[in-house]
Amino acid sequence: MGIEKKFVQDGLTKARINEYFTKQLERAGYGGMLMTRTPLGTQITLYAEKPGMVIGKGGKTIHRLTNDMIYVFSVDNPQIDVQEVKVPELNAQMMANRLANALERGWYFRKAGHNMLRRIMDAGALGCEIVISGKLTGPRSKVSKIVDGYIKHAGKPVEELVDTGFATAVKKLGTIGCYVRIVHPGTELPGKFYMIETEASVEPEVKEAKEGIKEVIEKAPEKEKTKMKNIRQVGSIWEHKHDDLDWHPMSVPHSIAVVSDAEKTTSTSDKAIDTEEVTQAVKVEEEEESVDKEEKTDMESVAETAHNTTVENTTSKSEVPEEERIREHNNVQEHKHDGYDYWHPLSRIHKIEGDDH
Repeated sequence: MGIEKKFVQDGLTKARINEYFTKQLERAGYGGMLMTRTPLGTQITLYAEKPGMVIGKGGKTIHRLTNDMIYVFSVDNPQIDVQEVKVPELNAQMMANRLANALERGWYFRKAGHNMLRRIMDAGALGCEIVISGKLTGPRSKVSKIVDGYIKHAGKPVEELVDTGFATAVKKLGTIGCYVRIVHPGTELPGKFYMIETEASVEPEVKEAKEGIKEVIEKAPEKEKTKMKNIRQVGSIWEHKHDDLDWHPMSVPHSIAVVSDAEKTTSTSDKAIDTEEVTQAVKVEEEEESVDKEEKTDMESVAETAHNTTVENTTSKSEVPEEERIREHNNVQEHKHDGYDYWHPLSRIHKIEGDDH
């Protein structure tokens, strides 16, 4: 036998075995098979929804299937293994069998097709295609196709990414073929790209500036702390209190300089003397202020008397009435004397005749 005929014969044998398992394990929920050749024999893996029915009571069913592989299909030393399908909605062969059974029970083909498509997509499939062909509604055959999601139709990805299943439904009008193709979830689709998000780069200059500021602050010398610890505001006057003095206005001049840290260790007698000197200085300043006020009042009284005397002299000497020689200009009262043609403020001090001082 040539190499070409051998490959054709192996493919035909594999198709006949798959059809045999589909008929024998229909009630167990047959979902396909995987056949591999090993040095010890042929490994056959069956996928079923109910593995217990494939094995049978005491292994009778699986022994019968093994004998049929040897004597009917001439398979060398077959070893059959059964695996359970946890999600039947993602198995194309199981869904094709269920669709064919629904059509045989009398379901309308569009209702059955959309129902199966919805169940497959709800299970998480990336794409699904269901094709129903045959005498669906009349004597002439037609094809109905239902597609949802992403499906590949040609090329190498079809063999690697798409799971296919086929089943037939026998009705009175004829045979209806059910073809199901599913793309499983998590499949890396060809030609798909992703956008990579990059984090914004942080400028190093900001960090250097902050570090420089910290260094300058650390190196800066600490200012000497004075004895003026407490400050308060009473009305519009700011007051402060020293370590040994009561509250007093900050505007009062202090005769004692700020005490340094080295002089803080003086005795209590020295502090008492300092407080007495401060109080005496405050009293002296108050007395000086009172004297200044008295002198100002005396000067004002002298000016008023002089002004009054000048007004009396001018009024007595002049023949013109007082109303004509006194006026108010820019909120200032002015007057003029006899023999003079200019106005001057009343508050000006006038020199009395005969007074040389």
